[in-house]
Amino acid sequence: MLLLAIVRSVKQVKSPRGAASDIPYCKNGEFGAIHVISVDEISCLVARCVSILYLCRDLLLAATFLVLGLQIDSTIASFQIRQTYVALCARWACWMAYWWFQGLTFTGLWVIGHECGHGAFSGSRRVCDAIGLVLHTALLTPYFSWKYVHHRHHSNHASMENDEVYVPHTRTMLHSAAHGTDLEEYLADTPIYTMFTLVRQQLVAFPAYLLLNVSGQRRYPRWSNHFNPKAVMFSKDQWWGVIVSDIALMVAMLSLYRLCYAFGSALVFKLWGIPWLFVTHWFIMITYLHHTDPKLPHYRKGLWNYQRGAAATIDRDFLGWQGRFFLHDVAHFHVIHHFFPMMPWYHGEQATGYLRGVLGNHYHRSDAPVFKALWYNYNFCQFVDDEGEVVFYRNRLGKTAAEAHTGKNA
Repeated sequence: MLLLAIVRSVKQVKSPRGAASDIPYCKNGEFGAIHVISVDEISCLVARCVSILYLCRDLLLAATFLVLGLQIDSTIASFQIRQTYVALCARWACWMAYWWFQGLTFTGLWVIGHECGHGAFSGSRRVCDAIGLVLHTALLTPYFSWKYVHHRHHSNHASMENDEVYVPHTRTMLHSAAHGTDLEEYLADTPIYTMFTLVRQQLVAFPAYLLLNVSGQRRYPRWSNHFNPKAVMFSKDQWWGVIVSDIALMVAMLSLYRLCYAFGSALVFKLWGIPWLFVTHWFIMITYLHHTDPKLPHYRKGLWNYQRGAAATIDRDFLGWQGRFFLHDVAHFHVIHHFFPMMPWYHGEQATGYLRGVLGNHYHRSDAPVFKALWYNYNFCQFVDDEGEVVFYRNRLGKTAAEAHTGKNA
């Protein structure tokens, strides 16, 4: 039996200035009674077995790809291809296939670690934390530190004052055309510069967030990070969890050093390093597109509540079957995850069907190609208004998506 709580009594309301008339947002009193379908002990046991099967499958895939990766260079050399460029192309094609699929597999393992952080892998908190710690540490993520801050994100999603990540810049922060210009404003319109900053985001944003709180809550003191147990985002009872995460990461980095010493840095980088870069890329791309879109509202404290924040995210058809198989539907059914983060991921499709019927126009989904959506949203979503209880992203000209479509001025 599926554990599911459905929020009812959703109403359509008039959109704020600058928002399209068919883009709903949530006002006071829209969310009413909660209907809960409980689970029994048998279904919990089945859920744990299913989770373990997914984990074993991913570990087997990662091991299989690793074995295949170890054979690439020797196999290509054994064919004794006379044309050097043919051998080079064949070698690069094989390595790129390895990096792509091993990167997806690593990301899937990271997603399972994320589910452990929510307690969605098993009914046992110890089992969840043990597996999550191993998986995230192997991918250089501080498990407990990230888990604590991520829970705060779920508790404050789409809140301008309290959300932990992807908090929009305001007009004043960005020094928009209405408040002056600078050199970057001229460069920002060039595709080459935009591509450079986008690639930079995809490759270093996650480490920068962990180390420097980049894109995080701006009211935190400078140098706030996920590795200092006394950082403002952690409570005293969380300090030991942060310390355990730090120690685990030091062990992981020492292990990587020993592997590099034993087998060579080049081989370790090819087999583990580049797939790890794919993990950071996929993670940032998925989460950025979940929470950054012209039609998604952000709320200030006068209007924000949990249900409105949970509805202010979007499901996407991310990489088609590959996203569903390797990434465990993390992007396909993300809205339901924000309403019920402790629900196992493999119930996401079924639960989304129920939730979509309840939310109606408040449910957001996009079938646009994700790389096209990434490019469009990265160019369009620049800032939100300094004031207002509900705000939408504006582009560099100060227009919302509705105003850009109709040609109206901000």
